[in-house]
Amino acid sequence: MTTRPIVPAAAPRLLKRQLGFFDASMIVVGVMIGSGIFIVPANMARVLGSPGWLLLAWVFAGVLTVSAAISFGELSSMMPGAGGMYLYLSEAYSPLWGFLYGWTFFTVIQTGSIAAVAVAFARFSGVLFPWISEAHYLVHPIGLSAHYAISLSTAQMVALGVILMLTGTNALGLKYGKWVQNLFTVAKIAALAALIIAGFTIGRSAAAVHQNFAHLFAHRSGSNVPEVAGAIGLLVALCVAQSGSLFSADSWHNVTFAAEEVRDPRKVLPRALILGSVLVIALYLAANIAYLSTLSFAEIQGAAHDRVATAMLEKIFPSVGGRLMALAIMISTFGCINSLILAGARAYYAMARDGLFLPAAAKLNRANVPGASLGMQAVWAGLLVLLTTYSAKAGYGNLYSDLLDYVISAALIFYILTIAAVVVLRWKKPEAERPYRTFGYPVTPIIYVVGASAILVCLFVFRPATTWPGLAIVASGAPVYFLIRRRHTSDSS
Repeated sequence: MTTRPIVPAAAPRLLKRQLGFFDASMIVVGVMIGSGIFIVPANMARVLGSPGWLLLAWVFAGVLTVSAAISFGELSSMMPGAGGMYLYLSEAYSPLWGFLYGWTFFTVIQTGSIAAVAVAFARFSGVLFPWISEAHYLVHPIGLSAHYAISLSTAQMVALGVILMLTGTNALGLKYGKWVQNLFTVAKIAALAALIIAGFTIGRSAAAVHQNFAHLFAHRSGSNVPEVAGAIGLLVALCVAQSGSLFSADSWHNVTFAAEEVRDPRKVLPRALILGSVLVIALYLAANIAYLSTLSFAEIQGAAHDRVATAMLEKIFPSVGGRLMALAIMISTFGCINSLILAGARAYYAMARDGLFLPAAAKLNRANVPGASLGMQAVWAGLLVLLTTYSAKAGYGNLYSDLLDYVISAALIFYILTIAAVVVLRWKKPEAERPYRTFGYPVTPIIYVVGASAILVCLFVFRPATTWPGLAIVASGAPVYFLIRRRHTSDSS
């Protein structure tokens, strides 16, 4: 009688720690720098009405962002597991809060950002390749209702192609994803630095410098300050303008979603968060000073399609400036999309391990990365690219643009709760290991909570059409959570 040899069970696949300090820092920088810094200063200038307030708005955004990064450092060193904000909110408050963040993150925040940045990549590709256009339809809009449709333009096709390509690259393994990340982040830093240097040197205009800096806080015409008098009006305008600057500096925390793949995360993550956010904010402030050194304030306010950086380069290099800027933004957005794709999938993976997302998302593929989670993210982001809105006044628009506007306030709520979690967990778990403690505690987290809360109040009061719907998106996750918990409880019994 022969016996079969005993075959040992295959060891479960685990995430591998392949991200060092440089890799983690490049994810922080790469996900922050997209297309916002090249565009949002135009609208901010219209809202604020003076160069001085424009610069102060970026300083304010920098203080908030760096304060948040410093505070996040403690949470990441205390809980170095995959999931980032989902994990921190669940631990500090309850799994419900973690799920509501994860729900909003998947349905709008991360996938909507991927879709938005992918279409931005396609739009600027159209400067170099005119056949890429949102007006060149391969499939004309098919109405789904009175206000929604689905379509496929050449620009949407390129956006889908970029999402699929980078999803596939990341599915091959972390080493491929981080290689793309490091290469394009270094390239975008170099491109932004070159833009800044050009503005300070070749493009420096004595007339623009005198007009913008001699009377730094003088109110210019054409501003769009909310109708509130005096100092309160300026404060309101400053808070409302933060939707642009904070969006440009957003997602700096995404590296914490991949904490289980970072070597020595308790030390590396706090350093990467702080260094990356400080570097980006410094570049952003320098870029705005470069704009003001080259362009008049009216030229910044009235830049075509809000493309301030393009207007600056076209003034310096009239024949090729637009193409150079398009190439720079393509490099920047390509790296940003890769960062968003790499990090986002780890959040759904962490949720699935806790039974709060589709079970397949908790599985790792042969390359030891969450392949199914990457695929789900790509499908939803692709759907947001294809869906369009319609109105008789504006014609066809992008659904994801509306969703991103709606969720700004909701995302800010989660940020406030997460930074406040530093204080909450000091009280709830005073004996927990904290290799890194927040510098300036408790002042540092309080600065963020107070500043972000002021912005949130102003947005709810003065931008109700694009803030209150954000709460509806978050609230829609509550019945889903209780349904999942009930099903999980019944399956366990």
